[in-house]
This record gives sequence, C-alpha cells and structure tokens, in this order.
Amino acid sequence: MVRSYDGSESDDDSSHFERGVDHIYEAFICPLTKEVMHDPVTLENGRTFEREAIEKYFKECQESGKPPSCPLTSQELSSADVSPSIALRNTIEEWSSRNDAVKLDVARHALFLGNAESDILQGLMNVRQICRSIRSNRKSVRNSQLIRMIIDVLKSNSHKVRYKALQTLQVVVEGDEESKAILAEGDTVRTLVKFLSQEPSKGREAAVSLVFELSKSEALCEKIGSVNGALILLVGLTSSNSVNVSIVEKADRTLENMERSEEVVRQMASYGRLQPLLGKILEGSPETKLSMATFLGELSLNNDTKVLVAQRVGSSLVDLMRSGDMPQREAALRALNNISSYEGSAKVLITIGILPPLIKDLFYVGPNNLPIRLKEVSTTILSNIVNIGYDFDKATLVSDNRVENLLYLISNTGPAIQCKLLEVLVGLTTCQKTVTHVVSAIKTSGAIISLVQFVEVKENNDLRLACVKLLHNLSPFMSEELADALRGTSGQLDSLVAIISEKIPISEEQAAAAGLLAELPERDLALTREMLSIGAFEKIITKVMGIRQGEIKGMRFERNFLEGLVRILSRVTFAFNEETRAITFCREYNVTSLFINLLQSNGQDTIQMFSAMALENLSLESVNLSHMPDLPPPSCGSIFSCMSRPPVVTGLCKIHHGVCSLRETFCLVEGEAVEKLVALLDHENDKVVEASLAALSSLLQDSLDVEKGVKILDEADGIRHVLNVLTENRTEKVTRRAVWLVERILRIEDIAREVAEQPNVSASLVDAFQNGDFRTRQIAENALKHLDKIPNFSGIFPNMA
Repeated sequence: MVRSYDGSESDDDSSHFERGVDHIYEAFICPLTKEVMHDPVTLENGRTFEREAIEKYFKECQESGKPPSCPLTSQELSSADVSPSIALRNTIEEWSSRNDAVKLDVARHALFLGNAESDILQGLMNVRQICRSIRSNRKSVRNSQLIRMIIDVLKSNSHKVRYKALQTLQVVVEGDEESKAILAEGDTVRTLVKFLSQEPSKGREAAVSLVFELSKSEALCEKIGSVNGALILLVGLTSSNSVNVSIVEKADRTLENMERSEEVVRQMASYGRLQPLLGKILEGSPETKLSMATFLGELSLNNDTKVLVAQRVGSSLVDLMRSGDMPQREAALRALNNISSYEGSAKVLITIGILPPLIKDLFYVGPNNLPIRLKEVSTTILSNIVNIGYDFDKATLVSDNRVENLLYLISNTGPAIQCKLLEVLVGLTTCQKTVTHVVSAIKTSGAIISLVQFVEVKENNDLRLACVKLLHNLSPFMSEELADALRGTSGQLDSLVAIISEKIPISEEQAAAAGLLAELPERDLALTREMLSIGAFEKIITKVMGIRQGEIKGMRFERNFLEGLVRILSRVTFAFNEETRAITFCREYNVTSLFINLLQSNGQDTIQMFSAMALENLSLESVNLSHMPDLPPPSCGSIFSCMSRPPVVTGLCKIHHGVCSLRETFCLVEGEAVEKLVALLDHENDKVVEASLAALSSLLQDSLDVEKGVKILDEADGIRHVLNVLTENRTEKVTRRAVWLVERILRIEDIAREVAEQPNVSASLVDAFQNGDFRTRQIAENALKHLDKIPNFSGIFPNMA
C-alpha cells in the first residue's frame, strides 16, 4: 500500500499515470509528512512545513527542554513563530483544483461497466482522492449523476471493483446529508443489504461501514430498517463469531443509531435484539413505555429470553400493572402473561412481588375494576405461576377465603376465565401444603357438584381438561363425594368413560380421567352397577388390551393411563356377591387371565398390586362357581344294575373338588397363577407383597381342601417364600397376612416338624403373638401350638358346653 498525494490510503494502482494530471512539485511536499501541504508556513530560516506538523515538532522540543530548531538543518531558532506561506498555499490550491477537475473528468469517463477493470478502479480512486481533499467543497462530486454511476459499478462481476465502489461511496457520503439522500434513492440500500451476506469479508466490511455511515442520518434509519432482511442480517452480524471485529463493531453501532426509531426497535426485538426495547420500557416516555410493553406482550420469546426480560423489566411491568391508567395496565398484563409461562422467569416475577397486585386485580370489585378481558389475562398469569415446577410458598393463595372467592368466580364467569381458574386450583391441589385448604373449601361450599358438571363440556377442550385434572387431584381426598356426584347424573360418568375411550394417542386428559375413576371407592356397588349399565368395563378392558398389544401408544402418559385402567377394571371383582352381571362380564372377557398376565408388569407396582387384589376376589368366587358335572342316570336294564358302584368322576379341581376352568370359575390353580403370585413375595413394595399373600390365602380357606392347597403352594416353592416374608419384619398388614398363611401351612404335621427346627420362624410367630392385634395374636397362638411351642389344652379340659 502507498500514499496518494493527499495522504489517503489507496491501492497499488494509485501510481498509474493519467493524461492531463500535473506532477507534484517538490515544493508542495512537507519535509516532515512527505505529503502535499494544505496550510504551509515558513520559519525564520526560510524553510517551509505543514503548520500542524511543525507545531507538533516544536511542542516536542519544548517538552524535552530543548530550544526550537529547524528539523531539516538542526539550526537553533530564536523563536517558534511561523509565517503563513499564502502564495504557496494559493499555488497548491490552484494545482489541486486543476488536477481534481482532470481526475473528475477521467472518473466520469471511466465509471462504466463496459470499461476495463483498471480504468474503473482508477476512476473510483480519483473520486476518493477528490472527496478526501480537505479543500474540496464536494460540490463537484455531490452530483447525483456521478453517485449513480458509482452505484451502477456495484453491479460489476469483480469483487475488487464492488469493494472499491463501496469504499468510494462511503467517502462520498461521509458527513454529507445531501449525498446520503441521493445514495438512498431507489434500491441502493437493498443492494447494500444484499452485500451484508453475500460478499467476501472485505466487501462485507465495506458494505456494513457504508450502512453505518448512512445510519448516522436519522431520516435514513427507517429506510434501512424497512429493507427486508436488513435488521436480521445486522443483528446476526453482531452475534456472530466473525474474526473480523470491525464488521461486528460496525453492525452493532449501526443498530445503535437505528434505535432512534421505535418501529425499528420493535423489529430488532423480533429478531432477538431485545435490549433497546427493554431500555425504552425502563426509560422511555409514558407513550413509549406503553408502545413497547404492548409489543412485548405479542412477541414470541424463548425461555432464556423470558428470564432476561423478567430480570430487566419485570419490576417496571408490575409497577405499570399497579397504575391507574387502563391501557398501561393492559399492556403490562399482556407482557407479564408472555413471560410468566416458564419456571425461571416466573420465579423472578414471584421474587419481585407480582402475586399481591395480581390477586388484588382478580378479586377487586369497584372503581377502576379490571374488565373481563383483562381478568382473563390475570387468571392466565396466576395459572402460569401456580403450575410451574418452582416450589414456592403457595399458602398466601389459600388464605383470607381466597379459595372460596376462586370458586365463586368459577360459577360466575365465562369459559375462558373458568378454565384458567380451574388451572389455578389444579396447581394448588398438587401442593401438599395447600391441597387440604382447597378440599376443605370445596366441601364447605358444596362446589363439587358444579365442578363435576364441567366434565360434560364438549366445545372447550381446555376447560374440560382443567376440570378432569382438578377432579383427579381431589379424588384421593374426596372419593365418596365424587362418587355421589357422578352417580347423580349418568351424563358425567358417561363423559369420563368417553374421554377414556377416545381413539387418539394417549393424552394427559385420558390419564387424568382414568386416575379419577380409579380413586373412587371400589366397593361402591351403586357406582359399579351404573358403570356396568353404560358398558364402561367393556371399553376399559378394550383399552387395556390395546395397550398390552401395542396398538395404543403414548409414551408420556401410557404408564399412568394403564394403571388407572387396571384399577378401574379391578372394581368389577368387588361386586360378585350382589351383581351377577359382574360375573358374566368377567367370564365373557376372560378377566382372570388378563389379571394373571398383568402380575408380570415389572416396574409397575400399582398394576401388580391391584391385579393381585382382583385375583383374590376372583379366586374367592371360585368356590361358588365350581360344580360337580351332571352324571348320567343309572341304567336299570338288569336286575343287578341298582347294586353296581357309582361312576368315578375324574378331572375335578384339586382344591375345589368340582369342574373348574380359568374363564368360567376363575380358578387360579387352573390358570397357573400360583407361581406368579409366589414370585411377587420377593417384591420390595410391601403393598404388592400384601396383595399377593391375600390372593394366595384364597386357596387355603376353610371351605376348601387346605391340605391340597398347601401342597399346591409347596409345589410352587411358595412355603419358603411365605416363611421368608414372615421373618423379614415387614409392615403390620403384611405380617398379619403372613401369620394367617403360616398357620394354615403348619396344620400339615410333616411341614410343622420341619419348620419347628427354624428358630427364626418361631421367633417371628412369638413376636406376632405378643405384639400383634387381637386377631393376629389368636392366629399366631394357633400356629405356635402346631409347633408345640404352646401347650394345646383342648385335650386336657373337658368340653363344658
């Protein structure tokens, strides 16, 4: 790179000789700067220098304590005074003007795309040199025709030509509003924007530098912003990892200039540059704050950005929400709604105190009361905050009769607000500290009847979902009240079953509906009868089979959905004594086989537990269903026929002594369920073990052949497992079940003799005898008698009856 006569940077071709251009005279050159002088001055010894350069030299002499001297001759001077060389300055100006005119004429002839590249480059360099001349008034260059000629050169196929044209345009318009206005005509700004993404690094740098220069003009900021893609490209450049720091810096400074336009600020925010918008919310005029907050409420934000917004302007938005100006309150509410749906940002809002004014707005009635459309926004914000994963103290939301107020609003507002209020209650009922308050308020007000009615809503899926989720959360605490409400009208129970039966990938609503019905009292015969009447169990078992066979999928909610379905299905086995339709259903759908298979649902404790419970009920009913086969009447064809032996019946059940089958009589022995139940005795979940023991106990009832039952249990290695359960010191309920089974097992003398040699079994029975409840102590006493650990006095004392 070399220096041109005016000191500006140029290309190597700056030395190219042009016809008509005068050579530089040596007298025009400053000995210090080696450049053409613009303000020549003369020392007392007659030497001439550029004023700025010699004054700088004298200052250095003074600072070093030396007297002024001539930098060429080192001659000491009596004074640092200088005299302007007016004649020389005029001569240089005349020379410069003459050469500028020639260069400008050369440029006008060179700046055509059909010319040689070297000529175009020379013409562009001439224009730069003329514009950089501090004595030039630019009037000769500020020529719309010449500027348009340079713009046309931007269409060149040469990267170098386009690069130099961009540089030249920047020099032409620098500090000159009229030239900028000429440049901004037509599609030139659009072309510059295109160069921001399509040019090589040097060309992109020149393009962003030129756009930066244009952005200094307030009038052009909106023009730049209006070009499609301009802002997104500039924002992208500021966040890029470009090695060209100048590009990043110029793009950033360009955007800073453009922040004067509110419309541009809104567009920037749309492309991720939020700081200008947030700054105007913090420091803008009331009108600007309103405008920016309104736009923020409509802006799509990612989660990280929501946290940033909450941190920067959350307090300001809450302050606006408290203001008496309704448009400002609306803008603030909608902006807060936009950022409250993420845990991180909601946590910030809670910290800065959003809840008190939010609750006040929701329940306040009087002057400046929020209109319904804004109460909907308020309830949405409250719902967002309550339902995030952040564990904050929700007790303030249930104090001062606020739950009652929520229930009142639910009954007296439209579907949109009702939906959000129900979602608030959903959030409160998932928290152990607040669920009891909600349950108490609902019981006191009798609101369960009105809440259940939302299950039948068909035109608003969100409202129905919120209702089902709330009822599901309430069901462990209000199962009887819910059962009463659902029995009241068949439509609501039908609606819940219909939700479960929907043919879609398993949804959250289906899982909640199944969980709700699963929590209802399983021995509520009236409810079971109603479910039988509407065909609920047929639909439930169809869903269970579909999931088991892989026909119905929904990874997120499948586990909870299946658990609920199995629990619902198990309730039909509690109705055998009073409802023959329950037996008919279990036979028709071979329910026993399904529950036996479900015992092997590893990792799904609830399914295993309720399957075992259902199998206990089914097995207890086997006694009533097993029967002797019809025998043919004896033949009296001979005189000896009446003296013949009765026919021998074969194929009877070992313990029921009748005809048994898995489908018809629910026999666990015929269904080979014993081994599967025994396997569950090793389960770590005590409730699963208890249910399995109960199911196995059904095979050792006094009405059955206990000895055969014990043998069947022994063949499945069940005795060892039962004894292990007894000695493992599990829960009181498990121990009670184990003691009952062990007493039955020890009735077999051979087994009793073997067990008597196991001190840990005897110790466990002694512990149960001493510490169990009344019934357990009685059974443990009998078991110890079988082991001869307690004398059997029944043979000593006569029967006094």
